[in-house]
Amino acid sequence: MASNRRTSLRRLAGYVAALTAQSAVRKLPALDDEPAASSEGDMEASPDQNAPERRGMMTLGGRQFWGDVCFRGGYRIQRNIFTGHHRLLDSGDRRFESGLLESCRETLRQICQEQQIPDQTGRVVILLHGLGRSCHAMDPIKHFLEERGLTCCPFSYPSTRIALADCANYLRDVLMSMPNVTRISFVAHSMGGLVVRRLLQDYSDERMEHLVLLGTPNQGADLATMLKNLSLFKLIYGPAGGELARGEGSTVSNLPAPQFPFAVIAGGKGDNAGYNQLLEGDDDGTVTVASTQLAGASDFLVVPRLHSFLMSSPEVLAAIYSFLQTNRFDLESDNG
Repeated sequence: MASNRRTSLRRLAGYVAALTAQSAVRKLPALDDEPAASSEGDMEASPDQNAPERRGMMTLGGRQFWGDVCFRGGYRIQRNIFTGHHRLLDSGDRRFESGLLESCRETLRQICQEQQIPDQTGRVVILLHGLGRSCHAMDPIKHFLEERGLTCCPFSYPSTRIALADCANYLRDVLMSMPNVTRISFVAHSMGGLVVRRLLQDYSDERMEHLVLLGTPNQGADLATMLKNLSLFKLIYGPAGGELARGEGSTVSNLPAPQFPFAVIAGGKGDNAGYNQLLEGDDDGTVTVASTQLAGASDFLVVPRLHSFLMSSPEVLAAIYSFLQTNRFDLESDNG
């Protein structure tokens, strides 16, 4: 018995080393460069067709140190978690302004006027990535939904540096930056679903109408429970990583379920073994099928995909679009 336990612990240590080493190489970015001078000038006149083309400055990354607070027409204003200053980026992560929030808003207003970008109205689907990822992880879903006429807002937040409550505050700021949007849906991968649920603990918005959860550990993550006390895990995954652990009185156990239609998609092999031998029951290699379940869901689906690849599954994409249209996973219908 002791021998089997030592073997399991050695396998677990090897898994932790591989997981954290991979994350350290792939996820931890560099700090962004210094703030640029604020834009000046008045742009109250009608759009100038002869205005020179703006060329943004490429940023160095730093995605785990910045969170979105405003989104419009592919541009985003972000706030730095350490300095509190802001920057304005386009969809290619090029920086057009840095410094005060007011300066970024004014530059965004000018850009929208020059490029005749309309105000955000109607329906928006907000896409939330998981722990240690960026908004670009949700690109397959973004492209699929936009091809079918939906407007998407790929939300970025510093998932490995701050607590769930702080992640939810960034999301709240984005929602409040869209006063003319009338309908809001969410598609969230992994921890992104917990960010939405944490938002609902303190914030209500009658515009919210759908949530699709992809591999979200709604009952807590077993791997986080195993690893939460390890210094290397804390260093890589930060406060929110530890909050994913299961248990009585845990952060996850106190999160509310949405009061609007929501559905769950889990990854798994469809057996009782799953992809990861460290986890009990079926799993996607990271999260168990059982832990994704949440009472009150309108629909539930298990697909044979690993955790990080749920977003690119054709079956998952079709299910997301179906639910946003019908509140069900109707995979028999033609999704375009």
